Formats: sequence, structure tokens, C-alpha cells
Amino acid sequence: MQLLTSSIGRKILMAITGQAMVLFAVIHLLGNSSIFGWLPGGINAYAHHLHSLPAPIIIGFRLGLLVFACVHIWFGIQLTIENRGGRPQQYAVKTTQKATFASENMIWTGSLLVAFIVYHLLHFTFQVISPDTAALTHLVDGVPNVLGMVVAAFQNMFVALIYAGAMLVLFLHLSHGIQSFFQTMGWSNDRVQPFITKTGTLVALVLFLGYAAIPLAILFRILN
Repeated sequence: MQLLTSSIGRKILMAITGQAMVLFAVIHLLGNSSIFGWLPGGINAYAHHLHSLPAPIIIGFRLGLLVFACVHIWFGIQLTIENRGGRPQQYAVKTTQKATFASENMIWTGSLLVAFIVYHLLHFTFQVISPDTAALTHLVDGVPNVLGMVVAAFQNMFVALIYAGAMLVLFLHLSHGIQSFFQTMGWSNDRVQPFITKTGTLVALVLFLGYAAIPLAILFRILN
């Protein structure tokens, strides 16, 4: 219970849940990148494999992600309110750290990401948005044509730019969030902080480039 009541405890839980979602983002990108053909059968085979998993595994995984996201968001809001109320931001180990645009706008980049995730789920998972492209998920050799759905969606410039822009927001959020995790957990000091900051920025950049490459490659007809 002390983790839930103390500022440092809530910050640790927020950091852990945040990194769990970073790990999911890495795995999700690996799967999505199969659209470029490195996996036999491409993204259709990847999607078919995911949907062939037992329902309890899929439901449990999604519920786990939802819990992590809710914990991360809830504590993020609480800590933002506390910090703006004048309470000092606490870390397990204090290091010298300059404020950046990303660090000062975590609550806003986080809010935009939440809005994008809702949009993304309604768009591709539940297929409520743009039913005309969702209708393209007809079977091809018994496998849902996810490739057709994704290509049709991102041929729309407005949709492609929404996704690419959201990945820029993700880059800003993670460029600070990843290195902040190590500081929160007490695994950072003034000597290693520059390395952690650069590594966090690099990971965020790789995720941005990997995710943004998909809608942009389709929009500019590099991928059909």
C-alpha cells in the first residue's frame, strides 16, 4: 500500500508500467513491420497467427495492457497535479537533469497518445472508423486480408498523416520517458545519465522511424 500512497512509490509504478508498454511497442513494431515482406505470408500471416491464439490468452493479454495503461495514466495525472502544486518531484537517485520540451510536456504528449490509441483501436481493431476500408478484410486463401485494409487506409493522406504525426508524439514521450525510468528506479547518476539519455532517445527514434515508415511508404506508393 505504501507504493500507492507515497509519491516515489507511485512514480515507480508509473515507470514500470510505462516500460512494459514500451516493450509492447517494440514487439508490436516487429509484427507490423512484416508488411514489408520479411515474414513469409507478410502481415496477413502475422495477423492470422495472432487471431489463432486461444481466446483466454488474447483476452488476458489485452486486459493486462489495459491495466498497465490505466495505472500509468492515473499516476501520471496525480503526479502532474502534485508537481504543479509545488510538491518536489522525487526520484530514487537525484541527478542533474536539464528540462527539455519533451520532459515539460509529458502530460500533453501522453494525452495525445491516449487519444490516438482510442482512434487506432476503433480504426483497425474494432473497424468502426472507415468501414469502407475495413470491408476490404475479406479472406485471401482463408486468411483475413489485413494488408488490403492497411494499404487502403494509408492511401488516404489525412489518415496517413494522423498516424505519422502520432508517432512523432510517441517519440517525444519516449525520448524522456525511457531515460526517466532509470532515474526513477535509482539506476542512474551524473556519470551514466548522458549515456542513458542518448540510448533512450535512440530507442524512441527507432520506434518513430519504424512505425512512421509504414503509413508513409504506402502514402507515397513505395509499398502497394
